[in-house]
Amino acid sequence: MASWYKSVIQYLKEDSAGALQTIKESYLFDAVSFAEAEARCYKKIVTGASDFSVIEISRVKLADLFVYADGDKWYKAKVVFFSVDEKSGKDKKVTNFILVNADYIDQALQRITESMRNFLIPYETTDINLTPILEVYPYTSDENFDEIRHKLKPIDELTSF
Repeated sequence: MASWYKSVIQYLKEDSAGALQTIKESYLFDAVSFAEAEARCYKKIVTGASDFSVIEISRVKLADLFVYADGDKWYKAKVVFFSVDEKSGKDKKVTNFILVNADYIDQALQRITESMRNFLIPYETTDINLTPILEVYPYTSDENFDEIRHKLKPIDELTSF
């Protein structure tokens, strides 16, 4: 299961009038710790500014992430699942949060409904909110391999013992 961390960066950017403006941007990283999230943030983010700093990292609870090819904005949805407690027989509600990219809020709801159409458990989407997240970086196993790829040598170059 993925562990998501929201990283907020800050940097100075010159506006059209020549004045320096402080910019804050949020990104979401799949990482195993706060330290890895910060390291991946410094590695992945290119701002166009010469220098930026990570000013905040916080853990984000997400049950699922629905990614589509288009959609510039990220929406966080609160989804309530309904079930019956087997022991007591009482109705039980389980709340989960889902992140989806879309161009507008109606499209976000459509995408959530489309992605969850095969769920057998009844659910209700109670809230959808626009997030300040600009980009989401899921973990890929190729990231660590790229770091060491340049250190690898072909077997025929190695001397035999």
